[in-house]
This record gives sequence, C-alpha cells and structure tokens, in this order.
Amino acid sequence: MTDAPHLLIAWHSRTGGSEALARAAAEGAGTAKLVAAAAEGAGTAKLVAANDVTPEALQAAAGYLFVGPENLAALSGAMKEMFDRCYYPCLGKLEGRPYATIICAGSDGENAQRQLDRIATGWRLKRVADHIIVNTDAQTPETILAPKTIADNHLAEARDLGEALAEGLAAGIF
Repeated sequence: MTDAPHLLIAWHSRTGGSEALARAAAEGAGTAKLVAAAAEGAGTAKLVAANDVTPEALQAAAGYLFVGPENLAALSGAMKEMFDRCYYPCLGKLEGRPYATIICAGSDGENAQRQLDRIATGWRLKRVADHIIVNTDAQTPETILAPKTIADNHLAEARDLGEALAEGLAAGIF
C-alpha cells in the first residue's frame, strides 16, 4: 500500500515563533484532511523539525511548507543545514513539486525568503502560494532572544496556508 500524498512541513525555531506557525499550518492541514476524509487517499501533513528531515522524507512528500526564522538577515543555520544535507541527494528527484514558505523575522525577512527561493529554484520546485513573512519587530538582544508569541491573525494565516496546501495535494491540483 502506498502512502497518500502528504505535505511535509519542515521547520526550525529558536524562540518558538516559527514552531508556532508550523504547528498552526499542520493544524490547518489536518482540517483539510477531515474535510477530504471521504476521498480515498486524502492527503495528510507531516510536521518534521529541520534537524530530522532526511532526503528520503523529502522524496516521499508530494509538497512542502518550509517554515523558519530569519537569523542575522539570513535563513537560520538549521534550515540552511537541512538544505545543505539534503540538496544533492534530492537533486533531480523533486522537480515540479509544490512548495510554500513562512519566515518569522525580527525585521524584514526578505533575504531569508530570497535564500529559500533560490534553493527551491535549484530543486525546480513550484511555488504555489505567496510567501508569508511574520515580523516580530524584535530588535534588541532581549527581545530577539525572548520566547515569541505569534498574533492570532498570523496563526490563522498559517493555518489557512496549511489547509490550502493539503487540500491542493489531496485534490491533485498541484
């Protein structure tokens, strides 16, 4: 028996912001599964910390949501290491698969987003949703290192994105 097409939500978080967004997206993807439960092989989501993502996990997924923090105006080291570790074993094996991104940033998050898109371009992934950047405005050492609480509207946006991605995979839209 083959696994149903699933969404891999790969995340990294130091202070809880990205993790909260990834969990909200997974919750939304779970809602999509309930809505599509009548359909045989309805898609599911797998929430996996970046350190635990393997090339095999990426190859087994039908689509991706990458959720990570901006650190020092770049993609976090753990997210970058995941891509470094998995890039060549997955090269030529993921073309055309859908992806989306959520960046949790202390300032603008655009450079981290650009880095992630360049990696996805190398794998020839297909962006299927606008990126989401959640700005926490953390600008002092104390606020940067403090645990993050993500506003309900941003969690809802992540939930909606997870649901849309899971529904799109289950319906074969992408």
